[in-house]
Amino acid sequence: MKRKNTIFSKLYVVLCLAFFYLPILVTMIFSFNSSKSLTRFTGFSLRWYGELINNMEISKAVYVSVSIAILATIISTVLGTITAIGLSKSRKVLKELLLTINNFPILNPEIVTAIGLMLLFSSLGMTKGYLTMLLAHIAFCTPYVITSVYPKVRSLDPNLANAAMDLGATPYQALTKVIVPMIKEGIFAGALLAFTMSFDDFVISYFVSGNGVKNISIVVYNMTKRINPTINALSTIVIVVIVVVLLLGNLVLPKLQASAAKRMKPCTRRFVAAVTAVILVIVMGKWTIVSQGSHILRVYNAGEYMDLSLLDKFEKEYNCTVVYETFESNEMMYTKLASGETYDVLVPSDYMIERLIKEEYLQAIDWKKIPNKKNLLPEVKNKDYDPGNRYSCPYFWGTVGILYNKNVVSQEDLDKEGWNILKDEKYKGNLYMYDSERDSFMIALKALGYSMNTKDLDEIQEAYDWLIDQRDTMDPIYAGDDVIDNMISGNKAMAVVYSGDASYIISENQDLDYYTPQQGTNTWYDAMVITKDCSEVDLAHEFINFMLDDENALSNTEEVGYTSTVKSAFEEMKNGTYEGIDSYIPKIDNPKNEIFGYQKPKIKQKFAELWTKVKAK
Repeated sequence: MKRKNTIFSKLYVVLCLAFFYLPILVTMIFSFNSSKSLTRFTGFSLRWYGELINNMEISKAVYVSVSIAILATIISTVLGTITAIGLSKSRKVLKELLLTINNFPILNPEIVTAIGLMLLFSSLGMTKGYLTMLLAHIAFCTPYVITSVYPKVRSLDPNLANAAMDLGATPYQALTKVIVPMIKEGIFAGALLAFTMSFDDFVISYFVSGNGVKNISIVVYNMTKRINPTINALSTIVIVVIVVVLLLGNLVLPKLQASAAKRMKPCTRRFVAAVTAVILVIVMGKWTIVSQGSHILRVYNAGEYMDLSLLDKFEKEYNCTVVYETFESNEMMYTKLASGETYDVLVPSDYMIERLIKEEYLQAIDWKKIPNKKNLLPEVKNKDYDPGNRYSCPYFWGTVGILYNKNVVSQEDLDKEGWNILKDEKYKGNLYMYDSERDSFMIALKALGYSMNTKDLDEIQEAYDWLIDQRDTMDPIYAGDDVIDNMISGNKAMAVVYSGDASYIISENQDLDYYTPQQGTNTWYDAMVITKDCSEVDLAHEFINFMLDDENALSNTEEVGYTSTVKSAFEEMKNGTYEGIDSYIPKIDNPKNEIFGYQKPKIKQKFAELWTKVKAK
């Protein structure tokens, strides 16, 4: 019996280790993959490490992450340790009150803390950037240090400091020579926890950063919007560094520390500490000052939605600095804008442009300053969200449709059923639905013959019932941008996708095709707009004109994969890279196609509540 228990224990340990470390091993293996796929290994290559080295955005993000983590760790550790020692000498009522307050940031959801800090910095008029990120990290790291150090302080004899001073020590000496050495385990634990929390943070950093300052978490998150195996290379390097640090910390440093402590004089230690402080001040100073250039253009765009080399080109051509930031969704962009963030050029979607116009966030474009407007396709102009393109210049456009495997899904079924093929039990368990409230309800409403911009509560309820029935009968997987690699790998037969994603996926997997049902679909447009508070109006117009240049537009659509609004780039891609791929050519001749319109809060809330129920299973 004992032998069986031993075998079971060993098997359990092996399974646990496999569960923890297999994902890391897979990540490291695919960092050497020759193709873009994140799931199919096609051959050994160092391609992604080369791209990582040449990617200045990642290099800057690593610099920001490491420097912020070091500074936040040092400051929060000092503050937390002093506070913990002070609490041990406080009255019981005050002590319990402060410890309760200290637990609030720990127990609070990160998103609440993030929004609170964002609003605080905005109300104080602080420019978002390195300093605000550092202050935020200090704020949420310090409570963890206090929690780690305070139990160690409580375990000490309360008369220890007094005894040291009775023997001739000064208060400072009693603290540094007696108290601190006895609680150093708690201090080290708190410091390590603070460093890990800071280096790994995303949510709070995302809301309090600005001026182009990003840490690794923000950059990696933006990279996940599209297939980018550079993530694997970056992750592998981080893993290797952590392993090396652990080996040094456990095997080498203890021996070096013991010998160095005997030989290092107090003055030498103070000199090292001073040099370290100077280096940290330089690191901090580099990022608190954004730029000394006379012209700074702040651009806010969706993640992985621009050829970043164009930004370098624009900076050189116009002798300026472009501070480029990215958002996850139009709603996230609106939240930061409404909180007081200032940008010059935005790239929102049609319905959000309509909202920004209604709420007077935008200024009219002076088309006389954009000579390249002649390059725009006539099909993308003068849409309902901005009649006459008074406020917006088209950027990318497309449709929402069904990406399907030609060897599995019948063309006859598609033509006959349209959107209702997504409820055909013949394809049960073989479907990705796009994890989007708007697009999912659009599909249901179109399948039922209604407008996707309906305000009729009965029609909205019918659409909800359609989605519930589909969920219960088809077992769809609600997926985001991860659908790209999954469909390239052929994991499912059908997926609801944007036409731009479909074009890229089909170019990688010839068994797939794209279909827009005759019941109609969403024709969407993303466009460049200039904010009302723009500080560089002329430069903003130059940027828009620059993006409409034939060569630049081609480079942009090649990199991103979405359909260009510039005639020459559109024709070049249609007859070149994406020749024969229908999804690159949005079908807008169907009178049942619609553009999303502005939703009033009551209707928007209704859709949100119903979508939550759809996803609740």
